[in-house]
Amino acid sequence: MRVALTPRLDAAGGPRLIADSVTLAARLPDLVVAARRVAMTALHGLHGRRRAGPGENFWQYRRYSSGENAAAIDWRRSGRDDHLYVREQEWESAHTIWLWADRSPSMAVRSDLATTSKRDRAIILMLALAETLVRAGERVGILGLTRPMASRFVVDRFAEALIAAERRPAESLPPANPVARFSEVVLFGDMLDTASDIITRLTSITGAGARAHIVQILDPVEETFPFAGRTEFVDPETGARFTAGRAEAYRLDYQAALESHRGELQAYLVRNGHRLLRHHTDRTANEPLLALGTCLRERMVAYEGGSS
Repeated sequence: MRVALTPRLDAAGGPRLIADSVTLAARLPDLVVAARRVAMTALHGLHGRRRAGPGENFWQYRRYSSGENAAAIDWRRSGRDDHLYVREQEWESAHTIWLWADRSPSMAVRSDLATTSKRDRAIILMLALAETLVRAGERVGILGLTRPMASRFVVDRFAEALIAAERRPAESLPPANPVARFSEVVLFGDMLDTASDIITRLTSITGAGARAHIVQILDPVEETFPFAGRTEFVDPETGARFTAGRAEAYRLDYQAALESHRGELQAYLVRNGHRLLRHHTDRTANEPLLALGTCLRERMVAYEGGSS
């Protein structure tokens, strides 16, 4: 059983969680449009390496140094003043980033405080990040579903793979596919399985030396637990039910358990060079995407510099 239960309130009212009964295939066109809109906010943040090296994009002119190959001189630029100049390209090298979004039943819930379900937000973020990374010259793949690709149609390819995957039950943890060293893994989900299960799976995926970035996506009520009075809680994964006569009496214990769970997971991630980002579905999708852009850019620069 997962750590957090999904509240379903009685007729007395209060915050209500709504299960998204629309199939993913029907939702994907809207999610693709939303993902491309979000991606536009991060394109400049990830584009380019800002250093000289092999690549197709012009970076800067610099003065020619004695002893360099004369073939490197840009004669058109040099003809405009009394110095010789070399044209430098911007350093580019494709990295592989594996992505995964939790599509299990608990991700489909949405409270009145949220603008979208956790599942829709996870998919939008995954598609938006894929679009952003490919435009920045990287290769991306969905863990367990696709090969790495650098296609400008990556969002459409990913959408097709997600629709095909709907024929199989969605699991709440990513597949235990080992990822090569110097690759990056970005996981989007509520991460409410037991910390030991999450850690075991992450170890299987990143054991060869890959680095993981986890975006924990939660509905705001899963942090604040605003429930009061008689409340029935339903586990979306197993269907197990629990009725609380005074739900508010459980608030402090619930929040302590959630923080303990997150602390155990965070301690493992820090020890192993991974990162945890927290995101709530009442916030905009731009925020975690821009934060991920910064994290990934730092890692890529470290790899290019020969650091592990």
